[in-house]
Amino acid sequence: MQNSETDVLMSEVEAFRDSARSFLGRQSTHARIRTLRDVPRGFERDIWQQICDAGWPAILVPEERGGLGLGLLHAAAVLEEVGRALLPEPVIGAGMLPILILADLPPSPAGDELLAAALAGDTLAGAAWQERDGVAEPSGPQTVAWREGGRIVLQGRKSWVVPGQAADGWLVTAGMDGGETALLWVPADTPGVSCDVQPRVDGSPMGLVTFENAIVEAASLLAVGPTAVRALERGVETARLLQAAELLGVAREAFDTTLEYLKTRAQFGRPIGANQALQHRMVDAYLQLELAEAGLRQAIGDATDAPRLLPAAASRAKARCAEAALQITRLAVQFHGAMGYTDECAIGLYLKRAMHLASWLGNAPAHRDRYLRLQYDQIPVANDQPTDIPAAGRETDWSTIDESRFRAMVRGFFRTHYPPELRNPPQRLHWLEIRDWYMTLSRQGWLAPSWPREHGGMALPPDKLLAFIEEQEDWGVARMPDQGLINLGPLLITHGTEDQKRHWLPRILSGEHIWCQGYSEPNAGSDLAALRTEAIADGDDFIVNGQKIWTTLAQDATHIFMLVRTGKFAKRQEGISFLLADLSSPGVTVRPIRNIAGEEEFCEVYFDNVRVPQANLVGALHQGWHVAKSLLGHERIFIGSPKTSQYAMGQLRALAEANGVLDDPVFTARFSQLQLDLADLRALYGRFADIVKRGEELPPSVSLLKIWASETYTRIGVALMEVAGDHGGAGAMVSFGTRSLNPLAPLMNALVTTIYGGTNEIQRNILSRQVLGLPV
Repeated sequence: MQNSETDVLMSEVEAFRDSARSFLGRQSTHARIRTLRDVPRGFERDIWQQICDAGWPAILVPEERGGLGLGLLHAAAVLEEVGRALLPEPVIGAGMLPILILADLPPSPAGDELLAAALAGDTLAGAAWQERDGVAEPSGPQTVAWREGGRIVLQGRKSWVVPGQAADGWLVTAGMDGGETALLWVPADTPGVSCDVQPRVDGSPMGLVTFENAIVEAASLLAVGPTAVRALERGVETARLLQAAELLGVAREAFDTTLEYLKTRAQFGRPIGANQALQHRMVDAYLQLELAEAGLRQAIGDATDAPRLLPAAASRAKARCAEAALQITRLAVQFHGAMGYTDECAIGLYLKRAMHLASWLGNAPAHRDRYLRLQYDQIPVANDQPTDIPAAGRETDWSTIDESRFRAMVRGFFRTHYPPELRNPPQRLHWLEIRDWYMTLSRQGWLAPSWPREHGGMALPPDKLLAFIEEQEDWGVARMPDQGLINLGPLLITHGTEDQKRHWLPRILSGEHIWCQGYSEPNAGSDLAALRTEAIADGDDFIVNGQKIWTTLAQDATHIFMLVRTGKFAKRQEGISFLLADLSSPGVTVRPIRNIAGEEEFCEVYFDNVRVPQANLVGALHQGWHVAKSLLGHERIFIGSPKTSQYAMGQLRALAEANGVLDDPVFTARFSQLQLDLADLRALYGRFADIVKRGEELPPSVSLLKIWASETYTRIGVALMEVAGDHGGAGAMVSFGTRSLNPLAPLMNALVTTIYGGTNEIQRNILSRQVLGLPV
């Protein structure tokens, strides 16, 4: 879809959202909710008529069947607002599910008349299909029907019917004609039909409908066989997807209410939101909210683009949104204190609505299991054959090439030139191991994909740059000593002088200079403003003294870019400068640090009266903080890529198959949760990737991506170690069937991802203050 079409669509969706919000603001109040929960009907028929007049039940119905012919995004926007407002009227159960079923049936006089009456609000219909708990497919009912003369007799029972006693009738499934599923319209006043109330914690109207030799006219038979099953299944799956949207609305309103409470409620003379423990828990709740929204949007997109994916999309969205709503509403009750546990506090109403919605039509564990069974996560095998690869890409205008062709071109180059023995290495490679590949990319002109062409780069537009990175990770290309390429080069291009660009940039591309990053210091890990390495002007030089630590692969580097203190000011971030230094200078000592995996990936770098030319200062004196922080957002989206977790999940699946635990229900539940976590990581990554593709500045909320990616990777690593059994403590390559892997490598690699780029606790501090606006 082109950007202009997308803009028009989103404008329409927001118009629907605004209209729904305005309507609900007039009609849905907490006082009305409390009153109606004690009424058997559970809602008001005149409000239902206004909902039908507003066209909500008609949103997804084709225009030729009397509807609005709009899409899932429009319907989801309305249902989110319904969730926010806790509307008692059963928009999904009466306004979406039965109407979607009717609209999906072939036109017929009886069906068309019933559809028109339901859309107009003249008939309040429900769907009576469910006989068992959970997510059982809506086929093979135990309720039976048979013909007697010119009529049809029903015998059986249906549970969790919405609406219950308020309905004018129901669309009922029954086994008929040799066991085929039939769909019938059964008016509520049919003799032999009774409806008992099934209480829900939030007061929502539900019924247990019993058919005791209930007799309906033959014209009540709307469909039989595959036609009936297909309409019913699609209606139920769509209802689940929209139920996820309603749950998201419940979660968002509970979150917003609690956030405001934390900002205004004071204890001991301070807002309670200034407590760091509460801040971090709110950040985690916000993360769940954003994962739910990203997952729902992606699920809607998948179901719209490929209707065959609707069942998996519905399960994926329902599982995540139900989990988010339950977590956030429970947290909200706790954060409101004792008052939150009283009925007069509205936050409890949101918890109870979340409990109702999360349980009906299948709960989160059931949908996670179903999502796994549907194998929604399978990634299509790409065409890796080489395709028209330029001999050297320096003069190619990549913006004119279609993205799919560009990806095929990149895959083809990797397939042809990347050393197969270096694919997916279990640890960072040193310069001597990866140098040949570095030089291969250099000769091809593909070493610096983001750099402008005049400086030797590929000048990839943002969408192609992201595609290039994703294809690298999909192919298992090892990360090179790339600080000069991804950090220093772009910084010099933006902030460096012309002399600096001419001197430093070509040497990065030629491999003459290999760079490392000198930010962290002892006792100043994530707190960069606390650094103490000092640079004092002396003639044309600076004299540098101090120490850097956790400097990745410094033993392989020729140069270091670093933050140094050049002045003392009231704000610690001032007085920091950005400086380039040659590691072969007298007074520099590099000492490797062996990490817990036994590898020498990090180093300490000591500076003892090291002379560095003042010409190596990048940007203005004392302004290094502003120069350096422009890198942080892109570093976090780089760390937040789902590919490492995706690769580790492939290893986990292979190991589980080899060890025969894929049929173990305990492992399967855990594996399905990890699959969902990975799917939602991809969705969240996609949201921030779209920002990069548009060439916009990444917002502070990109820290969410870093947290979820690193913690998901860690959870997968732990599972891999445990599934390996006794081999989980081997610390070496182990053979499982036809495959060899190091079951500890992902966990070892994952541990450090929660630290570098700013620890996850620091990311939570950033989010709590810069995004949520919680008090200091």
